[in-house]
Amino acid sequence: MIRDQQVFSNGSLLWQDAPAAELTDFLRRGYDRFSGQYPKFHKMDALSKLGWLAAEVLLRTAPVEDHLPEQVAIVLSNRSASLDTDLRYYNTVKDIPSPALFVYTLANIVIGEICIRHGFKGEHIFFTTGGFDAQQVMAYAQILLDTGVATACICGWVEVMEQQYEAVLYLVERQQREESRPFTVAEMNNIYDLRF
Repeated sequence: MIRDQQVFSNGSLLWQDAPAAELTDFLRRGYDRFSGQYPKFHKMDALSKLGWLAAEVLLRTAPVEDHLPEQVAIVLSNRSASLDTDLRYYNTVKDIPSPALFVYTLANIVIGEICIRHGFKGEHIFFTTGGFDAQQVMAYAQILLDTGVATACICGWVEVMEQQYEAVLYLVERQQREESRPFTVAEMNNIYDLRF
């Protein structure tokens, strides 16, 4: 979970940045702390950087090496789609449109960046809703798991709008591990609503 310049995993604070840090500075320092060896990160928009960083943190404690790349799915959602980047791109249209920003004017690009980094080739979808909709995310992920399309699914919420941001990702597996939380709407809402 990433909120308010803080990074959590399994309820424990992993790292905290300066309280007044700008989003771009926070993401850069988070990248240095949790990865640091992926030059493509610097070309991404803020939404992709945030989702990518959240996936890096998640996969440290919830590895997916036991799953085939074709069977790792991703189901994400947010409120603003790619509006933060769309507005930045629109501002460049007045002079010379930025192709570097245009690439990120779809919210699902964050999924592509996560997949490229980790070699995932499974099904994926990005929902845009008024708020975190655990029922929708769970229903879609459960279909993928029940039908055998996926054996693991990264689910969650990745939202960026100007300096407001949050990312909450979790891994669901068809064969639930002993230490994992149950895959229910109530539990997903609990994870999302956690305030530390």
